[in-house]
Amino acid sequence: MKKSISLLLFIVAITALLQGCIKDQCKNTYHYTYYVPVYKTTAQVRANIRSNAPRPIEQPGKIYIRPPYIFLNEIDKGIHIIDNSNPSNPINKAFIDIPGNMDIAVKGNTLYADLYTDMVTIDIANPLNVAVTKIIDGVFPYRYYGSFHSDSTKVIAGWVERDTTVTEDCNGGNRWLLAQTDVFMSNSASGNSDSKASSPIGMGGSMARFAIVNERLYTVSTSDLNVFNISNPAQPSFSKKNNIGWNIETLFPFKNNLFIGSNVGMFIYNISSPDNPVKTGQFSHVLSCDPVIADDNHAYVTLRSGNNCRNSVNQMDVLQLNNLTNPSLVKSYPLTNPHGLSKDGNLLLICDGKAGLKVYNASNASNLQLLSTISTIETYDVIAMNGIAIVVAIDGLYQYSYSDPSNPTLLSKLAILK
Repeated sequence: MKKSISLLLFIVAITALLQGCIKDQCKNTYHYTYYVPVYKTTAQVRANIRSNAPRPIEQPGKIYIRPPYIFLNEIDKGIHIIDNSNPSNPINKAFIDIPGNMDIAVKGNTLYADLYTDMVTIDIANPLNVAVTKIIDGVFPYRYYGSFHSDSTKVIAGWVERDTTVTEDCNGGNRWLLAQTDVFMSNSASGNSDSKASSPIGMGGSMARFAIVNERLYTVSTSDLNVFNISNPAQPSFSKKNNIGWNIETLFPFKNNLFIGSNVGMFIYNISSPDNPVKTGQFSHVLSCDPVIADDNHAYVTLRSGNNCRNSVNQMDVLQLNNLTNPSLVKSYPLTNPHGLSKDGNLLLICDGKAGLKVYNASNASNLQLLSTISTIETYDVIAMNGIAIVVAIDGLYQYSYSDPSNPTLLSKLAILK
């Protein structure tokens, strides 16, 4: 019996010892893609806001047209200037370096853009030799650099991508990750193999956050509607900030109204008194991303699912605007993953994500007719004007003629650098 007990104790001791050895040898390996900020002084950044040499398109965002030029935002980096005199052969002519740029608007020979928290006013009379006319500091506080900004005396002018593999004890956790306070992290284990999908600062939206109506520039943050007086276009002044809700996403002007899209609904603000927007109507919907456009009779609201949209709804709601204080639903149309949209007369063009670009006859809002689908591109935003659709897609900037809306024809493509 004593021998059995001794043998049992010996086995227990050996097992505990082996478990201790195994525990001591337990390791976790982490692989990270991370971005190290590149800093410049404010003076250096502002001195470089000019027409520099053209650069490849890598991560396009908002788009603005001032014929014959296209101004295309490169997310967080600046603005491409594209000569579109011949839509069949657009030429990338120059690049305006504006770190932190996400939004743009143009009136005549003046362009307005955000530089992180600041607003930059640029004379574009000669797009190949632009000049800054004014910078207003701190008007977009929601665009602050966040936890990535470890040097508050300088501006983040870019990011350098790096990779690392770290092996650490199972008990110790990931000490290397916890020690990083001045880099933007992207864990490759998350399954996102496209490093460009993770912008160090933010992602571009599918519709504008800047809009110009007569002598006012309106901008939206996630919660505020800002008003700038641009009666002297080269020397704008900040007029007023209005809190309008939460998770605001897009801004579309039509006549004396602003149609504002949010995660929870569409808001209508009357701007008959330009410096004092007044909320006149609202249409609520399920929690989802919400670009919106409008015409005399209807508003068209696309709702989509996705990581930031937090819902499974993918559709377009058509709203009746006879009574702006109480817009009503005409009909919902199922879609795949709709983003930006544009209207030219009775034609409605919708960027339906991986399902491509869809062209509808919208003469009867309660019975839209699908005329054609370009299913070979994954689409993000579109501007339809004078028979030509300029489409931002995942792999390039496309232009299509829709003179025959049943059979749009490709005019050109500016490829995105992979």
